Amino acid sequence: MTLVESTFELQSPLTEQQMLQLGAFANTYGLRRFRVDETKKLLTLEYDASRLKESQVTHVLGQARIRVLRRVDPFAVAAVL
Repeated sequence: MTLVESTFELQSPLTEQQMLQLGAFANTYGLRRFRVDETKKLLTLEYDASRLKESQVTHVLGQARIRVLRRVDPFAVAAVL
């Protein structure tokens, strides 16, 4: 198993329905966990890269109508925190 963490800047806060869709995605495809930082509008996803590619993760975000502005460099996130 190869764990990868990707952080995305959100266009807007997540709705309850979007959170539920992320939970369903996690149960189905091997997303290990996700964290939402509502104050900074960041969504961090931890997933098994041997089962998922980042393009699949971003595709599912689109299906859940979760609008992301960009993928955030993990070192930039660490500096903000």
